[in-house]
Amino acid sequence: MISLQFLLTAFVVVIAPGTGVVYTVALGLGRGPRAALAAALGCTFGIVPALLAAALGLAAVLHASALLFNVLKWAGVAYLLWMAWGALRESGALTIRASDADAAGLGRIALRGALINVLNPKLSIFFLALLPPFLSGDPATATVEMAALGGVFMAMTFAVFCVYGLFAAQFRARVLSSARLMRWMNRCFAGVFAALAARLAVERA
Repeated sequence: MISLQFLLTAFVVVIAPGTGVVYTVALGLGRGPRAALAAALGCTFGIVPALLAAALGLAAVLHASALLFNVLKWAGVAYLLWMAWGALRESGALTIRASDADAAGLGRIALRGALINVLNPKLSIFFLALLPPFLSGDPATATVEMAALGGVFMAMTFAVFCVYGLFAAQFRARVLSSARLMRWMNRCFAGVFAALAARLAVERA
């Protein structure tokens, strides 16, 4: 079940830069190491609905229903564009700021990270394709095995995202030392999230 092949496959998937990685890196640069950890935690827990959908067979329903898929997809597109607009205006979650995230702000950072994955309809379909090949084939233990594989995937996601975020936080002081660089980074993150929204918009079930 939890084989070396699964661990290598999961690692390749997790380490590839995606929306969650970009968000975590942005928070590391923009708000410091605690914000990066909160972002990593939020993105990780945002995986839970997709894993549950795959385990319970709801991912297949989502895949078969164009209406459900498109409703969730366009909600995700709108959310990513909203974050991009905030970064462009230097007032949103991705904005690089001189002050670190406070305790109250960490919850919002985690929630926004979770929503990135919750509003991605391709994630549950992805797990529906990724996990079954690594199951033992026993229907009686399939749900437990899916949960175990999902738990390992989530742990790996959190660890890798923390590394990305904490590494980015090491460059925070350098970014804050230049107002021009801060503006450039904000526009860069806005552009990346707009591009991610465009990519999600063309996805099909």
